[in-house]
Amino acid sequence: MMDYILSPAAWLGALTIFTMRVGDMSMDTLRVLFVMRGKKGIAWVLGFFQSVIYVLAITSVLSQLDNPLNVIGYAAGFATGNVIGMLIEEKLAIGHIHLQIVSPRLGAALSQILRQAGFGVTEIPARGRDGMVSMLSVSVLRKDVNRVQKIVYETDPEAFITSEDVRPLNRGFWRA
Repeated sequence: MMDYILSPAAWLGALTIFTMRVGDMSMDTLRVLFVMRGKKGIAWVLGFFQSVIYVLAITSVLSQLDNPLNVIGYAAGFATGNVIGMLIEEKLAIGHIHLQIVSPRLGAALSQILRQAGFGVTEIPARGRDGMVSMLSVSVLRKDVNRVQKIVYETDPEAFITSEDVRPLNRGFWRA
């Protein structure tokens, strides 16, 4: 058995399983994110190819259970595929984010600058621990989050920002 594990064929088989699992788990991670964003067509295509690759990978493992490298390749591909899928999704930056910005003193100025940059802003007067603050509600494309964050912190370094994924039901100010 030790000779088999050291053979190039055993390592090639494990590497093939690893590669298939990286591919299918990357697709699976993206598929789940597209499902959450209501993108049915893309989710279907990813699900189809992901399941085909999964069946091929698991069949390869189960048909050669005497090779522990296959199990290791399967597990390592699963873990790596999740991370790669997340990295791809970050780069694609699909969807919308709702930002809530709390500014202790510069809310009106910050609203003006964000509007001039093309973002829709709703200003809400609020009371914080130390008195009145401005709470700004801004919904943006995910690809624009870093730009908004940069504008906010350049204008008001004391601002506090939270974010959450949103799924728009009606277009409103969004042009996307």
